[in-house]
Amino acid sequence: MADSDDEYVGDLSGDDVGVDSTYGTRSKDDGKGKGGQKNKGNRKAAWEEVQRAWDEVAIAEDGSITVAELIEAEKRRRLMRDTTPIQRGIIRHVMLALDMSIAMAEKDLLPNRFALTFSYAVDFVRVFFEQNPISQLGIIGMRDGIAVRISDMSGNPAEHIEKLRQWAQKDPLGNPSLQNALEMCRGALYHTPSHGTREVLIIYGALLSSDPGDISDTITSLITDRVRVSIIGLAAQVAICAELCARTNDNDDSQYRIALHEQHFHELFLAATTPPVTHEPEQSNASLLMMGFPSRSLASKDYVSLCACHNKPTREGYSCTRCRTKVCRLPASCPVCGLTLILSTHLARSYHHLFPLKSWVAVPWTEAKKSAACYSCQTPFPPLPKATSKIKLKVKEPSSVGGKTAENVDKAKGKGVVPAKANTTAAPTPGLLPEAIKAGVSESGRYKCPECEEHFCIDCDIFAHEMIHNCAGCLTQPSKKQQQEMGYGGGEVMEVDS
Repeated sequence: MADSDDEYVGDLSGDDVGVDSTYGTRSKDDGKGKGGQKNKGNRKAAWEEVQRAWDEVAIAEDGSITVAELIEAEKRRRLMRDTTPIQRGIIRHVMLALDMSIAMAEKDLLPNRFALTFSYAVDFVRVFFEQNPISQLGIIGMRDGIAVRISDMSGNPAEHIEKLRQWAQKDPLGNPSLQNALEMCRGALYHTPSHGTREVLIIYGALLSSDPGDISDTITSLITDRVRVSIIGLAAQVAICAELCARTNDNDDSQYRIALHEQHFHELFLAATTPPVTHEPEQSNASLLMMGFPSRSLASKDYVSLCACHNKPTREGYSCTRCRTKVCRLPASCPVCGLTLILSTHLARSYHHLFPLKSWVAVPWTEAKKSAACYSCQTPFPPLPKATSKIKLKVKEPSSVGGKTAENVDKAKGKGVVPAKANTTAAPTPGLLPEAIKAGVSESGRYKCPECEEHFCIDCDIFAHEMIHNCAGCLTQPSKKQQQEMGYGGGEVMEVDS
């Protein structure tokens, strides 16, 4: 008896020896063999019929693959935002509430909601303190009907990331309690100074909330304490979440969003790193805030002292400019006198929210002659297209009998001939995809700063708007106004006496 693990092989006649055999149990084929019987061909299994994203590549009219255009359109779409300077709160106090209930075990977001949320939370902490270096962040979790504290409010991203990775090893449990989480966040934000914002960002994956009391009273208390609540939902929309966001944000319902997929969830998560717009008139009034700018000091090898913030022995640190207390990291608040201690670079990095860099415009081929490489990174641009090619068509002169009448010209056009005056036509040039055009992708691969009018590539465009928040061309050369004040650039030629 044959081994049961071997695949069944159909009966083979003597004539079939030497011919590639087929396995009958795997698939069937419509072809016929020598004896008039249908041979059994190979059929793909279900796991082999997987649709891959790279199998569906968009192709332009000229036959060129346009994957690069789609990638560039996605990069460009992130930069297409309003750059009007508006008043924002750059000193933020944010509480991040993560759903850790059994609903986060769903696998609609791979690998599951719980693992993906904690992974994105780590990215959020990094980007948050890069964009808001003088802000404070605290993290709590909603688990088994109660609110658990993951990390206290502080300005040290390393502590938050360490706590997040510890809690990510646990499993989701029970139902969430939205009211308990809001009460814990309100208590943590109650003693924060009035010159900063008070915000709560909730990642919510459940469709219910197991609350011990009336959540409407909690919402009223949040409005009284000027606490703003934003929610990112991972399931269907919940009515109480929509009401919570609308009432705490001056009836602005855009603070409650539902994630459609993993990439959309990541975009919504990182969008919370931008400070909110200031609406309250009492917050719009100018106020002065005292800050200290200490210098870094390094002690000798034989001298070690404790820092006041963590009680750890260190050689290096920063001394408070008011009470000379030592702290190990900046930005921080002095544990003794409460003075805000920062560096000048932290303050400068926070100003880009108030004065954002203007969006760069796409450069058409007609203006692409100015540059051959990126002004910043010197990456070569795509070469200019050749002159519009002329396609010569055969011209058949009208016969002397018929004459050059309109009827004969129409007949000539119908037969593929044209009049002598129209013997050339321009060849069509391939265009961009509709997705790329909608996203503002440049056909020449060049993007121009409206101030210095220098040309940059898409990577430098993203780096300038998302990282350094400054234009390399504007920093390395005087502006148009400065050129006019200095008397060069566009002025008349000065006459020199001989």
